[in-house]
Amino acid sequence: MQNSEFLGQIEKIRESFSSLVHYTPLEYSTTFSHIANNHVYLKLENFQKTGSFKIRGAYNKISRLSEEEKKKGVITASAGNHGQAVALAASSFNINSIVVVPAGAPIVKIEAIKNYNPKGEVVEYGRTYDEAYEKAIELKESKGYTFIHAYNDEDIINGQATLGMEIIEQLPDVEYIFCPIGGGGLISGISRYVKTKNPEIKVIGVQSENAPSMYHSFKQKKRIKSETRDTICDGIAVKTPGDITFKLINKYVDEILLVSDEEVAKAILVLLERAKTFVEGAGAVSLAAIYFQKLGIQNKNLVAVLSGGNFTPNLLNLIISKGLIKAGRLVKLRTEIPDSPGELLKVLDIIAKEKGNIVSIVHDRLSLDVGYKTTEVILEIETRNQAHIDQICKKLSEHYSVSTMEF
Repeated sequence: MQNSEFLGQIEKIRESFSSLVHYTPLEYSTTFSHIANNHVYLKLENFQKTGSFKIRGAYNKISRLSEEEKKKGVITASAGNHGQAVALAASSFNINSIVVVPAGAPIVKIEAIKNYNPKGEVVEYGRTYDEAYEKAIELKESKGYTFIHAYNDEDIINGQATLGMEIIEQLPDVEYIFCPIGGGGLISGISRYVKTKNPEIKVIGVQSENAPSMYHSFKQKKRIKSETRDTICDGIAVKTPGDITFKLINKYVDEILLVSDEEVAKAILVLLERAKTFVEGAGAVSLAAIYFQKLGIQNKNLVAVLSGGNFTPNLLNLIISKGLIKAGRLVKLRTEIPDSPGELLKVLDIIAKEKGNIVSIVHDRLSLDVGYKTTEVILEIETRNQAHIDQICKKLSEHYSVSTMEF
């Protein structure tokens, strides 16, 4: 296929999208630009319909099925986001869908899949995407449904390529695009389009170090199956790269980087606080690589693809709380005070004068660890940083014994 023909094909796919597929914003981030010493732009696919980029590929694939294939219905395996996209796209064409997800998939994603297609079904099976995939193939054979692969499919990849088209339209002088990698469908589409359009643009893939299959495959120039460990980046925890995506990534992608869960959690927290943007772990790996300057570049125009925003609230709460503790912005203190009227008020007055904000208090005179004339007080306090914690402890220790506690 000629370059112009390929570019025209992607442009036609973008034009064929109904209102179901949004043209998502690209926003400049002053905060991340300052931290990373680059000009950082955020491609907000967390604002996309279903909360992730997946609807682009799913809609393109399902729209191209024959009438016979549509009558059979569709089936897929998904960690959650692709399943939502398939369910919604199938519903838009009024066809049945089955989505097989790992048993540990986030509840919010499972419920969304059910809600997107009244004619759909969700099957929970296995612990990983790969186990769910095997089950989906088994069901495909027994039920005769058309299988919609999450990433290893030309139509899926070409649908995702529309994201690369949008980035170039929105920022013609983009120099680097950082993109999450799971199975590789998104970066395959983006890299092929942008490299065809402008070979000077660098495309950088980012994976979780707990699910590094494409990283190792890329480095060793052959497909490698890698075991996955538990990660907050569950949406990109894939053991084996696709053969189609692997070939495209080897041809068009410049580098693949790894990030830790701690680095991703930090990026998520800063996104929430400074950019007011809600992004899931898999969607934030690209920005984590920029935030922690994994590539060592400066003064470049960078785009971080924030590929999704479907987060389990409980996990998000954990990330926020741990992040605040690590940053010295939340502390738990223990002290013993005389068990007499007004003594607790003195403690609170010290903390107030030092500008600490009390979140909770436990006043326990029945604790077996204290004497009969004293009482234990445990306080959770919002603080500015570690220096602020040290100052509060210093002032309290002038009158009482005080120690920090684990949460």
